Amino acid sequence: MLLQTGQIVYSKAGRDSGATFVVVAMDGDFAYIVNGESRPLARAKKKKARHIQPTNHIDQAIAAKLTSGVYVNDAEIVKLLKAYKPESKEVMHV
Repeated sequence: MLLQTGQIVYSKAGRDSGATFVVVAMDGDFAYIVNGESRPLARAKKKKARHIQPTNHIDQAIAAKLTSGVYVNDAEIVKLLKAYKPESKEVMHV
């Protein structure tokens, strides 16, 4: 599984299972992922690649900024991920 910077991924394992993230860096079998909220860029999560479900979408604008060292703020990440977050299921109380 080849992950790339700027790729949208879903967590498959851990307490953040099912959450949507963006890959900001790769280090061997590990990916550093952020979502801009619980995991801001300043505290990227180091996660094994096998615990991540990749999507086919790579945001080229974010990827270009990250690889060239241009500042990316957490609001940009949150805005990007809004379209990929699974819909919340509300519990109906009877």
